[in-house]
Parts: sequence; structure tokens; C-alpha cells
Amino acid sequence: MAQGAEQARAAAEAAARQSYGRLVAWLAARTRDVAGAEDALADAFAAALSRWPETGVPDHPEAWLLTVARRRSIDQRRRRMTGEAGQAHLRLIGEELEQEMAREKCPDDRLGLIFACAHPAIDAGVRAPLILQTILGFDAATIASAFLVSPSTMSQRLVRAKSRIKHAGIPFRIPEKAELGERLLAVLEAIYAAFAEGWTDASGAESRRRNLASEAIWLGRLVVDLLPDEPEALCLLSLMLHAEARRPARRNPLGEFVPLGEQNTLLWDAGLIGEADALLQRAGAFGGIGRYQIEAAIQSAHAARRFAGRTDWAAIATLYAGLMTLSASPVVAVNHAVAVAYAGAPEQGLALLDAIDDARLNEYQPYWAARAELLTLSGNLAEADKAYELAIGLEPDQAVRRFLKRRRGDAASRSGQVSG
Repeated sequence: MAQGAEQARAAAEAAARQSYGRLVAWLAARTRDVAGAEDALADAFAAALSRWPETGVPDHPEAWLLTVARRRSIDQRRRRMTGEAGQAHLRLIGEELEQEMAREKCPDDRLGLIFACAHPAIDAGVRAPLILQTILGFDAATIASAFLVSPSTMSQRLVRAKSRIKHAGIPFRIPEKAELGERLLAVLEAIYAAFAEGWTDASGAESRRRNLASEAIWLGRLVVDLLPDEPEALCLLSLMLHAEARRPARRNPLGEFVPLGEQNTLLWDAGLIGEADALLQRAGAFGGIGRYQIEAAIQSAHAARRFAGRTDWAAIATLYAGLMTLSASPVVAVNHAVAVAYAGAPEQGLALLDAIDDARLNEYQPYWAARAELLTLSGNLAEADKAYELAIGLEPDQAVRRFLKRRRGDAASRSGQVSG
């Protein structure tokens, strides 16, 4: 029985990973009820964990889950609907579901659900989190961490957004070209937020973040497959693949953090780099310049060190300057300042850091780490020590903390100070 339970759990986890978003999208597209679809699917997974240890894992776990979930969904609607009109409506739904299952098909409605979540009727601040939950099944705590709000606040926002989709009758479809722009940006933002959250857990040690980056890449591929002529979709996938290509070099064999400039480029995945550059080149054929195109170009410039043996920081600084014309992000401003400093002008880079006026940077570790680095390059070692202290205090990753402590110690030794 124990072995059966373990096999059932593994099969259910695999089905959730591979098909959660597709199953939710299929159910929700037919009922306009995202929360109801999630509840029905949750019941189906619970039933699977109860029954599969005794009956064995079915040949088609996803089809089994969908059958149970759609029955739960019909039961939910039956409890809410009364009268002849309601019964007729339920019969139509039931017939449609039976026909789909008879053909053993589960149409891929995920992109329609993604764009429903990005509809203008949904509050802009919750569109990306809603996509992450409905398509990838993230819990509110994981999403809240990515968007810097409390889990309870995020949960309330998600509930309201799902209710809005249901009661406003928001359609589950890919928008027409004229209305695609804003909603596509919300979709891409959600995917990038998922990737960034997974990227911060370089070793994959945190279960809440595990596979988050790979799931985001998978979502990026889905959007590109269905919208192959959208340059920004191509470029988002490109920049994620460029970053993912460097993952094997981000930790040494002892698990210690290795900064980008010190990574062994032979460990970078040449196949992913080639695919990323091909996507960037493909996007360039459409003309125009967008945020993700510039970000992908920056990543490509970093990847070029694998072949050129050096980083062209002047080119990267120019790209960041261009990106700043499209984005008011203080993160972009910090990266621009660092690139300018590394291009040979540390004093100018430090001045650019000082010019950033955003209180959020007070709690942003990379800002203080960058400030410490640039102060060190400028010879102001006493102030660099203070910046390192703040950066270390804000960094939750122990490997990165150890790296920052080593950098702080190196700076202190240069000034004859003893670092605590």
C-alpha cells in the first residue's frame, strides 16, 4: 500500500506540473468560473490521492482528473442552478464535456485564460499574479513573495479578480491585434516575474521556488508558439534562456556564489545561448525596439564573453541607457550605474547611483552591494564598508552573504581596517 501511495503521489505531482494550467483553462473557459474550476480540480486531485493507491494509476491521469473535475464542476453548478432553464443549460454543458472526453482530447485553452487574466477589467496590479496562480498553480504565499506584499493581501486580490472574471463575463480568447498590446505586456510581466523569483534561488533549495524559472521558460515558449510574430514575446524568451544558460556556473562545487564576472564561461550552456541569440535576431526582423528586446541584447552582450574573452561594458552601458528611456525602474538605473562604472568611469557610476531617488532602494540588497563595489573602485573604502554591512544584512541567501563578507574583508584589508 505504501508503494502504491508513493506511485499515486508521484503521478499526481507529475500531472499537476504538466497539466494543471491546461486543465484549469479547459474547465474555466466553459464555465467562466476560474475559482470554481480550481476548486473542482483540487477535488479531483484529492480523489486521485485517495483512489489511485487502491486502483492503480490510470493510463491517462490527466483525462481521469479532467473527468472527475468536470463532474465536480457540474455538481457545483447544479447546486447553484434551479428550474427548467438551469437544467437545460446543465445538459448542454454535460453533453459538451462528454463529447470532449469521448474524443480523449483536452484542447489547450491556456493562452485564452492568460489573456482573460490580463483583461483591462482586471486591476493592473493583480493581472500578473492571477496568471501565475491560474496557469502554474502557485499559492498566494509564493506569489506574494514575488510581488512584495503579504500573503493575505495577495489572496484577497486574487479572489476579487476571479470574481471579476466571472461576473463581468470576460471572454477567454486571444485578443485582436488592435487590443493585444497592453494585455500582452501584462502576460510577459507575469512570466518574467515568475522567472525572476525562481532565478533568485540558484541552487533550487527552496521548495516554493523550485522549478519556477523552468516553468516561466515553458510559459514563454507557449506564448511564442501561439504568437510567433510578437517581437517582445520572442525577446522575453531570449533573455530568460540567456540567463538560464549561466545557471551551472552560479555556484561552485562547494555551493559558493560566483558573480557573473568571475564565472567559468565554459560551464555556460552553449545550446541555450545559441537559441537565445536566434530568437533575438528573429525579433529584430520585425523592426521597432521594446523593453525585452533591449534586455535580451544586454544578456547577449554578457554571453559574448564566452567567445570574446571579455565583457564589452561600454556597449552594455549604452544598452542600459536606452532601456532607461523605456522603463522608470530603479533596478534598471542601478544596473546602468554599475555598467558605466565597469566601463571605466567608477566616479560617474557612483554619481548615477546617488542620483536615483527611490525609497525602495533602502531595502534593496543589490543597490547596497553595487554601491559598496563602486565606492571600493573609487577608493572610498570607509563608506564601502558601511554599504557592505547593509547589503549583508539585507541578503537572505547564505552563499551570497558569505561572498559579500569576503568582498568586505578584501576592501577592509586594502584600507588597513579590520572588518567585523
